[in-house]
Amino acid sequence: MTDRNVTVTPGWLDWYRGPSTPAFVLPPGAVDAHCHVFGPAAEFPFAPERKYTPVDASKHDLFALRDHLGVDRNVIVQATCHGADNSALVDALRDAGGRARGVATVRPDVTDAELRRLHDAGVRGVRFNFVRRLVDAAPREALETVARRVAPLGWHVVLYFEAADLPDLESFFASLPVPLVIDHMGRPDVTAGPDGPGFARFLRFVEANDVWVKVSCPERLTVTGPPALDGERHAYRDVVPFARKVVEEFTDRALWGTDWPHPNLKDHMPDDGLLVDHIPHIASTAERRRALLVDNPSRLYWPEEAR
Repeated sequence: MTDRNVTVTPGWLDWYRGPSTPAFVLPPGAVDAHCHVFGPAAEFPFAPERKYTPVDASKHDLFALRDHLGVDRNVIVQATCHGADNSALVDALRDAGGRARGVATVRPDVTDAELRRLHDAGVRGVRFNFVRRLVDAAPREALETVARRVAPLGWHVVLYFEAADLPDLESFFASLPVPLVIDHMGRPDVTAGPDGPGFARFLRFVEANDVWVKVSCPERLTVTGPPALDGERHAYRDVVPFARKVVEEFTDRALWGTDWPHPNLKDHMPDDGLLVDHIPHIASTAERRRALLVDNPSRLYWPEEAR
């Protein structure tokens, strides 16, 4: 629950309580490469400029889900409701005992000392949001400045945008001096099909640049479902061909994550255990599953282990 003095956005869907035990057993070392913490608001207040107010989703809740699903490590992504105050993120990273890395939100005037503090806490990337309903303006100049600032740390930039906006953004994204990680496959229009021109353009962009792709959030992209509820282990069939195409074509650059606690969903709240059972449908071999879940996120977020 969220602090009683904070009014949750009307219609907000609470995260799924009591997720099922997955039938698919994750390989040792599996990483949930996209998840969040919200608050608790009484301890880590939400940003005044936020576009939504969520239900609390604490580090303790996240780590309990991690252990229940059989995940070994997490990549915790700063949520827009916390703005550029990364306190909740840093607190979770420090309490994770080395089992989490972070993606922060920083402004162009961030100090070198703050960047070093974030790095020491486990931050390895910064996130920029280009989804118009979630931000007031596309922050190109700010992103360019921040990318230059974090490049010496070996960080990357995580980008969240919608497929229709890629033609206006791809040349700018390609000019950035750091690796790029794309959230949720660039939010494709799944009604257009995985061989349609929109997704083909996205795949060409990935091929031509230093880009990693998260095959996450089928619950956010789906049109026809069925949802990951009530024991459904063949969920989101309309999204499967898109994610499978990414995993097959970019086996060494694909990442997976739950997106827990699933902010801003309007239709349903998925059972996270069934989201794990979705993985074999998009990664069809043991080798691809190991790359997706273990090798790729480890190489990106724990590169020191490969030295």
